[in-house]
Amino acid sequence: MTGTPQLGLRANLAQFSLLVAVNALVGGMLGQERVVLPLLAERTFHLTAYTGALTFILAFGLVKALTNFFAGTWSDRFGRKPVLVAGWLIGLPVPLLLIWAPTWGWVIAANVLLGVNQGLTWSTTVIMKIDLVGPARRGLAMGLNEAAGYVAVAATAMATGYLADAYGLRPAPFLLGVAYAALGLGLSTLVVRETRAHALQEAGTTHHGLTTRAVFTRTSFTEPALSSASQAGLVNNLNDGLAWGLFPILFTSHGLGLAKVGLLGALYPAVWGFTQLATGSLSDRIGRKWLIAGGMLLQAAALALVAVSTNFAGWIVAVTALGLGTAAVYPTLLAAVGDVAQPTWRARAVGVYRLWRDGGFAAGALLAGTIADLWGIPTAIWTVAAITAISGLVVTLRMYETHPRSFR
Repeated sequence: MTGTPQLGLRANLAQFSLLVAVNALVGGMLGQERVVLPLLAERTFHLTAYTGALTFILAFGLVKALTNFFAGTWSDRFGRKPVLVAGWLIGLPVPLLLIWAPTWGWVIAANVLLGVNQGLTWSTTVIMKIDLVGPARRGLAMGLNEAAGYVAVAATAMATGYLADAYGLRPAPFLLGVAYAALGLGLSTLVVRETRAHALQEAGTTHHGLTTRAVFTRTSFTEPALSSASQAGLVNNLNDGLAWGLFPILFTSHGLGLAKVGLLGALYPAVWGFTQLATGSLSDRIGRKWLIAGGMLLQAAALALVAVSTNFAGWIVAVTALGLGTAAVYPTLLAAVGDVAQPTWRARAVGVYRLWRDGGFAAGALLAGTIADLWGIPTAIWTVAAITAISGLVVTLRMYETHPRSFR
């Protein structure tokens, strides 16, 4: 690309659309595990303790959280594209390890690599889209990005559920992951273009950069909107870690077959994914704060409904509501971080936010697994529902509206 980079969705539609497709492949890599892996832990590796069965989510969450932080820093230092390509290279062995794993340790190793893959690729596609669109359509951009990723999670979860039902838990469900990794690496290497110049164009000469330590402190603790977003992101993925690890076990314990479990496992991210197309754009019109607060409270109510339900129809309603609440929160939190962080340190702020957000996977696996072992799955779900409600109240009381229109 030559000349001055142009900001905006229309001016960068081809690259933006390509990055949406790449992020769908990133989501598919995650989706291959959503239904099958908790059941693999129980049925193939005979892990009876919930805490032990959820170690794959704990490993994934910790590694992804740390990788998010470095993805932002490396994107500022080396450029976005090299980080994206590196993420796909690291993701290539993941489905093969899951297919061939003779022990649970291999599954943990695969999820360490998956955490690095997701941290590098998903973080970088987020940063690149923010670079391209500029400030006016940031919510829409994040809605499209997260929708692509989580619709792919849903579609792959449903597909793997049916494949597992028809052909067994291995290898058929994970062959999808092999195809996703190969295609993602090819597109990222050959077709995706660097976008760091767009961020520098938006920054101009009006803003000074911050040290990485200052960005971490501001995003995590001192800046009210950024720190409120960080805690809400952590709690959001805490309840997603619960859903990923324990919902399939809960549903099968009530006699549901793998096809229905796959449908429930897909419905939640499908509603989440598709609805983000509306909520991201809506946040550009009405602002970020109340979508985030309302979404967290809706998630809390949905989790409570999961806990009290005992049949397929009740869980259909509950996971649909959980998906709607998550859709209100997920792209809006990223847009809020993009609103507040200046272009010169935005990539690092996104990395810090995603450090906290995806640390929620590990926190959810550890907390939910421990409580489920001591008092059962319903108690674990009630506990996480209460934490989610408190998080929504924190946003209500501490966060200010970040949308640029509020500054006019």
